[in-house]
Amino acid sequence: MTLFTRRDALHLGAGALAGTTMLASGGLRAEVAVKDVAAPDLPIESGASLRVLRPSKFVQGDETLFLENSKKFTAEHGVEVTVTSESWEDLRPKTATAAAIGSGPDIVYAWSDDPHKFAGQCLDLTDVATYLGERYGGWYPLAETYGKGPEGNWIAMPIGASAGRVVYRKSWINEAGFDTVPADLDGFLQLCRKLKETGHPAGFALGNAVGDANAWCNWVVWAHGGAMVDEDNQVSINSPETVAALEYAKALAETFIPGCESWLDPANNKAFLAGQIGLTQNGISIYYAAKNSEDPAVKALAEDIYHARMPIGPVGRPTERCLMVNPMAFAHTKYPNAAKQYLRFMMEQPQYEPWLTASIGYWGHPLKAYEGAAIWTADPKHEVFRTVVADSQSDGYRGDLGEASAAVLADFVIVQMVASVCTGQATPEEAAAEAARRAGRYYKS
Repeated sequence: MTLFTRRDALHLGAGALAGTTMLASGGLRAEVAVKDVAAPDLPIESGASLRVLRPSKFVQGDETLFLENSKKFTAEHGVEVTVTSESWEDLRPKTATAAAIGSGPDIVYAWSDDPHKFAGQCLDLTDVATYLGERYGGWYPLAETYGKGPEGNWIAMPIGASAGRVVYRKSWINEAGFDTVPADLDGFLQLCRKLKETGHPAGFALGNAVGDANAWCNWVVWAHGGAMVDEDNQVSINSPETVAALEYAKALAETFIPGCESWLDPANNKAFLAGQIGLTQNGISIYYAAKNSEDPAVKALAEDIYHARMPIGPVGRPTERCLMVNPMAFAHTKYPNAAKQYLRFMMEQPQYEPWLTASIGYWGHPLKAYEGAAIWTADPKHEVFRTVVADSQSDGYRGDLGEASAAVLADFVIVQMVASVCTGQATPEEAAAEAARRAGRYYKS
């Protein structure tokens, strides 16, 4: 069986793009409620051009429609748009460099709370964000949390988020004696132990994976009641709840396939499609890579691939984390109105819904009206991804997003705390204390 390759990604995108054709022709019925609201008056500057930096594609349809929409903006508004993609790991340092020197890209499709590190250097997007919220049913609270700066104005404007759900082979969990993925931690651990016994182990990223490792490591801490900071932004990670979470993570990691400590974001996709693991946490990309693969053996997996929510811990409610793509425009841009108009244009239904469809559910919508987008009902296996932005927690939980939360995330403090315990390099108590020490460098009383 072959691995998840660039060719798989290309065919994944081709399948997704077929979906956008169906949408345009009426094959998929969209029910996005749009209110008649006047857009802000933002005359585009004469001779304007824009440089846009974004993360590299994980599904081809995302990039293809993004570039097509950018060309459409150029055709309609006469603004030349140059789009550059950076690897997920390199996007943060490239953004920081542009902020430090005050030049470079006009717009960055940044990660999560990264704009909060540069709040004073961000163009105020309040007029555009307010308009879009009124037109498309309002922003989800999490999107507002990521978009608004310390003064309450919009410093960024989320375009979408990817969340880790349980991705599993149904036949293999049935073989392990389970009908579905348990919704509680104990049952989930027992499932993973049984999967290991039957030769189909789980696998979760323990390397510095921007999406996957941050997703499950934060989930396990939050599920037990731990948090990096309290409501007053005081470091609280060194707690009995965190220690309990790390003890659970270690037990769970004992069921993993060897090598997870070096996994970055593509690794679990490859292992799953190669038949090496039977369960992981990921977005919808694994399912679509199988569904659109030219390899018959990989394509056959799609029918057996299912998705579920991550289990609920002692806190008694979902505690999943999403990877937000959070566009911002730098105040150093020579063409602020052009930048605002571009960001608005990309979120309007004629551009946004085909992009959402082409992204095959990998990115979830931040505006409530898009809950009615056709992609969410095109396949029952999409449904679990429909509420990604509606029900995830922020990276600043339980405190505020800001420069400190962004720095802790960029430094992989939570991930490395969990990984150090799972790999036997530290006890839960030692790891929690070290995480508190590291976080204290950013959260200053």
